[in-house]
Formats: sequence, structure tokens, C-alpha cells
Amino acid sequence: MDTNGWARRTIPTLFERSRSGANDGSHVPPADGPAPAALLGDDADLLADAPPPLPEVGEAEVVRHYTHLAARNMSVDANFYPLGSCTMKYNPRINEWAASRDGLAALHPLAPAATAQGALRLLHELETYLARIAGLDAVTLTPAAGAHGELTALKVITAYYHSRGEGRSKVLTPDSAHGTNPASCTVCGRLAVPIASRGDGRIDLDDLRAKLDDQTAALMITNPNTLGLFETDIADAAELVHAAGAQLYLDGANMNAILGITRPGDFGVDAMHFNLHKTFSTPHGGGGPGAGPVAVASHLEPFLPTPRVVHREGAYRLLWEAPQSIGPMRSFAGQFAVCVRAWCYIRALGGEGLRRASETAVLAANYLAAKLKTVLPLPHDERCMHEFVLTASRRGASDRGLAGRIAKRLLDYGFHAPTVYFPLIVEEALMIEPTETESLATLDAFVAAMREIVAALDEDPHALDDAPRARSVARVDETAAARQPVLRWRPRM
Repeated sequence: MDTNGWARRTIPTLFERSRSGANDGSHVPPADGPAPAALLGDDADLLADAPPPLPEVGEAEVVRHYTHLAARNMSVDANFYPLGSCTMKYNPRINEWAASRDGLAALHPLAPAATAQGALRLLHELETYLARIAGLDAVTLTPAAGAHGELTALKVITAYYHSRGEGRSKVLTPDSAHGTNPASCTVCGRLAVPIASRGDGRIDLDDLRAKLDDQTAALMITNPNTLGLFETDIADAAELVHAAGAQLYLDGANMNAILGITRPGDFGVDAMHFNLHKTFSTPHGGGGPGAGPVAVASHLEPFLPTPRVVHREGAYRLLWEAPQSIGPMRSFAGQFAVCVRAWCYIRALGGEGLRRASETAVLAANYLAAKLKTVLPLPHDERCMHEFVLTASRRGASDRGLAGRIAKRLLDYGFHAPTVYFPLIVEEALMIEPTETESLATLDAFVAAMREIVAALDEDPHALDDAPRARSVARVDETAAARQPVLRWRPRM
């Protein structure tokens, strides 16, 4: 635990470090090409009258400044991230090396297909791999993130029904669903209708049956669900959905639990999105990077967005002409660097390796659950998949806000907080996912930290009120921070 106080030292901003003449640019040779005004021609008036007011600091100061800032941050490289539903696992550095190769990283997205055959082949092969993993027929790599994948798939499903002269307006979502599910439905102009969960945390088939009708476009489900439980009635749910003429859509956020073990297409899924940044190498956070490819069954393929990567007459190219397509969902062909990392991850592990990764993730989650259910209650005490949900509510109303305080205190032990207050169907939820990349020693250290934190709380109900204590920033008002961000660091008094 960091108790030395070094993290509380004020680090001046680069503007505060700035000194006139500290970096006069004398070591940079003059440009030997035309002046900027000449290059702009008639648009020379667009040039600024003066250089931007950037700080003047030497290169060494810049490097040290950002190195010190990075050391104060939590990261997957430096800390355990047990974020349930987010799968924050270690990112193999070989994948970063591959994604940074000049032939890939420096390739212009509008380069002629003849000069980008390697990149297009990579994308085409990744589509093939993802289709095989999903047990579906076609994939688009266009979506930029998971929620964007949800929106894309819902638009594809909507276009499919429009082609049949149907205007189905409802999408059913379990009450344990990720918050992006009903949000994506709303953005797509569909009405999100919640489906209740049973006492065991799984979807209530009776409620599903009662709400299915000829206006239902899809059931949008996560499997394993957000409690870390496999939906054992998924085949029956698929049969009910299809009997109503609707589609079964899978939120693929939790694919890290079932790779190589079961395929969504085999249990009735018609469309799904992957989170490449959760399942295939690139840990996400801070708003990106991400990628949300969508896989579909053959009857939905004509409606996938453009461009599509095709292999014809011995060459790869981007196909923009597709009469039933929903059209482009973003510029170019998706988050290319994330796709490169995912391709590397799949090629390196292969089918058996992907299955082993999932089996290890499930084993790690069940190990942690068995240890921690003696520390805090485990509402759904059965074998889980890749994640599980504890509750910090033991005494009723007096425990309100306790999950958040436990999460804050974990920061002092060098652990990122787990996901808190989700899913909403568990009061004071702590959602924990260890992934397959953490060692047994790390898991045991996390258990020991949780034991210490809860033991301190048992001795003094206010023991966590001032957490975190050893970080550079103390307790913050998250709501105020989101609405009125203060970007200048202030030492706490």
C-alpha cells in the first residue's frame, strides 16, 4: 500500500513549467519545402496570425512530466482490474508490436486496394474467424465499439423487417441487461421492453412469453448474463422468439467465458456483436479504443453496413455497392488497429488456446467467488462463469453506499475497484471479473485486501468514510466532476 505520501505531491502542469526560450527549436533544421502560405494558395488567409501559445519546455522535461503522471494512474499493466462485465485483461505486447508496423499503422484508409492487399486480407480473415467463433454466417468490422455494434445490429434487423413490409417496433431486454442495450434501442427508434429475471437470476420465460407479439423485433440478451450465470433456458427462449417471427440478438460483452466452448449461433442467435477490446486483446478504458464487429445469420447478411471486404478474382477489395445495405455506419472499415490486435490474438491462441483462455477465466472467477463469499454475501451462490456479483448490503439501510466505499478503499491496496451498483437487480452490487491473465498470487492478494477492508468495517462502520487515503486525489463528487470538470490539479488540504 502506498502510504509514503509521494503520490500527493503536486506535479506542475506543462504550462507552469514553461520558461521562455527553454525550447527554441534551434536543433530542428529549417524546412526545405514551400512555405505554408504557398501551399495554401488562395486559402493562405486561413493561417493563424501567431503560433499557438504552447508551453516552452525541453524534451527531457516533457518525458519526465508524462512519465510521472503515468506512474500516478492505475493501468492494466500496473494493477489488477477486476471490472465485472468489462474483461480488462493483459494485452500481449506482441500484438502492440504488430499493430504498430509501418505497413499497417501508416496505411492511409483511402489507399487503393491494390496497395493494401495485406491489410484487406487481415480484415477478411478476421471476419472469417469471428463468424466461425460465433457460429454465424457473415461479419462486419465497421462498428467502432460495443454500443455502436448494438446500434448497427438493430438497424440491420430493422432493415430486414422493412424489406418484408413489417414495422416491428419493440425490442425485449432482460432487467439485468447492460445499460447500453435499452439506450441503443431508443437511439434506433425501437421501444425497449424489460423482461423480468427469475429468483435464480436467469430470464423469466413466462414473462418473455407474455410480452412477445407481432410487434417484437428482437430479444436482446447477454449470455452468460451480467450475474455471471449461463442462461440455461437459452434454446427455449430462442424457440419462443423465433415462433413469434422475431430475432434473437446477443450482446457479446461476455464472450470471454465461452470461447471455443459454445457458439451463439448454435443456441439460436441470429445476430450478435463482439467487443474486440474485451475479448481479443485490447483492454479498453478511458473512452477507447474499442471495436464492436457484428456477426449475423445469412438472412440478415444483405443488410450489413458498407463497405464489406470481399475476395474476388484473386484480390481483396472494399465493396461499397449493396442495394439492401443500411449504408456506412462510420468512416472507412472500422477500428483498424484494434482489428489487427484481435487477429494476432486469435492466430496466436488458435481454437484450443481460445477455449483454454475461457476455461481459465471461469476457473479464476469460481476460485475468487468461493473465497469471497465468506467475506460478503453472494446472492446467487452457484457455479458462475467468468464473473460473479457480491452484495455489500448485510444490515439493510445502514449499508447504503457501502459498495462504493469498499471500492474506494481497494484503491489504497493497489487494486482498481470492481464494477459497483451493477447489475441493478442486486443491491449494493460488487461485480468482479478476474480474467484468465491474473496469477493465483494476485487473486489471493485481492482476497486478503477484501478481508482486511471488511474486517475494519466490522470494527468501525465509519472506517471507510475517508477512503481512498493514499492516492493523489481523495474522495471526489463524481456527479459534479462529470458536469463541471476541473482540469487543474489541486492538493487536498
